Amino acid sequence: MKFIACLAFSALALSPALSTAQEVTDIGSRLELFVDGALIASQENVRLVMHPPHDEGIAVPFDNPWEGGFSGYATVIKDGDLYRLYYRGLPEAGKDGNEAETTCYAESKDGITWTKPDIGLFEVRGRKDNNVVMAQRAPVTHNFSPMLDTREGVPDDQRFKAIGGTMKSGLIAWVSADGKDWKKLQEEPVILNEMVKYKYFFDSQNLAFWSEAEGKYLCFFRVFVDNIRRIAKTTSDNFIDWTEPVLMEYQHRGGESPIDHLYTNQTSPYYRAPHQYVSIAARFMPGRQVLNEEQAKAINVNPKYFKDTSDAVLMSSRAGNDFYDRTFLSSFVRPGVGAQNWVSRTNYPALNVVQTGPAEMSVYLNQDYAQPTAHLRRYSMRIDGFASAQSDFAGGELITTPIKFSGKQLEINFATSAAGGIKVEIQDLEGKAIPGFALEAAVEQIGNEIERVVIWKNGSDVSSLVGQPVRLRFVIKDADLYSYRFGE
Repeated sequence: MKFIACLAFSALALSPALSTAQEVTDIGSRLELFVDGALIASQENVRLVMHPPHDEGIAVPFDNPWEGGFSGYATVIKDGDLYRLYYRGLPEAGKDGNEAETTCYAESKDGITWTKPDIGLFEVRGRKDNNVVMAQRAPVTHNFSPMLDTREGVPDDQRFKAIGGTMKSGLIAWVSADGKDWKKLQEEPVILNEMVKYKYFFDSQNLAFWSEAEGKYLCFFRVFVDNIRRIAKTTSDNFIDWTEPVLMEYQHRGGESPIDHLYTNQTSPYYRAPHQYVSIAARFMPGRQVLNEEQAKAINVNPKYFKDTSDAVLMSSRAGNDFYDRTFLSSFVRPGVGAQNWVSRTNYPALNVVQTGPAEMSVYLNQDYAQPTAHLRRYSMRIDGFASAQSDFAGGELITTPIKFSGKQLEINFATSAAGGIKVEIQDLEGKAIPGFALEAAVEQIGNEIERVVIWKNGSDVSSLVGQPVRLRFVIKDADLYSYRFGE
């Protein structure tokens, strides 16, 4: 059974009357999601609702001799029409950064059906006909995490970049022209141990990406603070020189946010809204044992890997912020049915969310860890469908903080019942309806679409309001509003 997590706020606590002096946010033509409340001034009978994804089954089994039960730390990259998957191959448990760890590769034309090409670069376990793109490169192969560098003017031979390493080695940078044949960017690590002031770090998947919104590279990596797994961030203009790391904090509008153990953070710019960073993180519950020894033996899990459990949580951040918004504290992906889903270090999300259909996007989870059945599993979501602003049949309304925009029309991603609908009013800073865009002039939007153009009696053209501080008032009845943007 699927479940829904939500967060409702008092309309009085977020009253528009408080906001006449509020800062005006210029959103231009960018997409705005409802994964946080950053642009919400007030809500009345509207709640932010998280929508966990749908289980689509096994995507990639880790069934080659050089893969196995300890494969993990996966990254999925959509490179034009090709989907690329990278993951650690490791058949048996071992010390972090040992020589048995490899980096494996698979690819797909749709993100759904995957193949493991015979790359033939390295001999592993006596075979060169394999899908390994990196071997004999310890400790980098422990947590090798690639990215597609979208920075304008990046050299062709550095189109792909990656980082990997442990506390002993520091984080070492690698580059590639084709995503398969990799070389070091430089011999020395780019993020050094002495840069990190915490006791223990780098021992899980550490990731980097080019931020279009910030115009710099960002790296998010694991640290320990007060014996709790936390996330730190550093930035760079050139992928070589990085700033002093800062610890990411947490904000929760409903009160204090828990400081969970986050094993991997999987933070990435959302591909339709690069200023909004989405983190589908692995929440680790050390010592929270579910299985007894008999149950663990029945699924043939490694005896050292059933004393803890984990799931996936949804967080977000915005360009320039040094904190994660934790609007939703409940699980984004709960462990599935069966003992195999309740072992240590399973249910770890892969890095990146990618589009896999006209109205669908997917996230992938590493499951059945430390077991013969280890695999990567696909979960699907509606495009922009992490969360929504939702109201029931009684109806409600949500009013944004002051914004400025560019574009000729307002587009919404929404879904209603047959009896439901959404109307939009555009207001001035005092909360008064702007003539021509009042609620009375709004045409009710009914249906289920990714990009519906909002219409008033005089049409959809809002270009007369470009550059003018306004508020949006969404009146919602038995419907979900996933995102909005001003387009051309």
